[in-house]
Amino acid sequence: MTRLLLAALAVAALPSLALAQESDAELAKQLSNPVASLISVPLQNNYDCCYGPEDAGRYTLNIQPVIPMKLGEDWNLIIRTIVPVVWEDATVAGGDESFGFGDVTQSFFFSPRKPGPSGIVWGVGPAILYPLGNDELGTEKWGLGPTALVLKQSGPTTVGLLANHIWSVAGQENRDDVSTTFIQPFYGYAYPDSTSITINLEASYDWEHEAWNVPLNAGVSHIYKFGQQRVSLGIQGRYYLKRPEEGPEWGMRFVATFLFPEH
Repeated sequence: MTRLLLAALAVAALPSLALAQESDAELAKQLSNPVASLISVPLQNNYDCCYGPEDAGRYTLNIQPVIPMKLGEDWNLIIRTIVPVVWEDATVAGGDESFGFGDVTQSFFFSPRKPGPSGIVWGVGPAILYPLGNDELGTEKWGLGPTALVLKQSGPTTVGLLANHIWSVAGQENRDDVSTTFIQPFYGYAYPDSTSITINLEASYDWEHEAWNVPLNAGVSHIYKFGQQRVSLGIQGRYYLKRPEEGPEWGMRFVATFLFPEH
């Protein structure tokens, strides 16, 4: 009798277990979409090496909340914010370490609530640069420019491109102007168990100094449940295909993303 009861309970639990796995798989797919209707708070831990003649290391914690807002029945406004906290070794002999906030970037994407034909998703809007960083870690310039995103989701696969350009519009006159283009092609594949693999380029071009910075990132992530809180934990390796003079050569990234899906 006891065995029959346990077997019956196990069979009864299968639908809810399957539903939970399906839900997590859908969350993993939404994480590949930067304009998904999903509140998330990624804590992106980056370590880069090797800067300057001293082969210095740099640690950056990017706090990146993503807040979707419903604009009527047909449109969403997705607010994506990046707040960097930076610690950097001395890059030259006799230099000082640096610690503090970097400049904050905030993007506003106006995006249709429903995908277009063939699963195309897009969003456009402004990007703003706030000069939160100090004179060592920031530009001390206010910046503004356009940002855009287009992606296609087909089953578990996501392929897309995110880009922006920011010009300085105000700030300290004795600091260099800002004119930077950022281009991020990305690929993601979400498995049914909520494990995902991701590959992307985070290419940026500094028009003022005519310098490229092109890291290639590749890694894996998985969604875990801690009590009622779902968290995606991921790790990536990074190699710089092109970098400014004295720029970094390689890096690592660990990301903990707290997920708050709609119920």
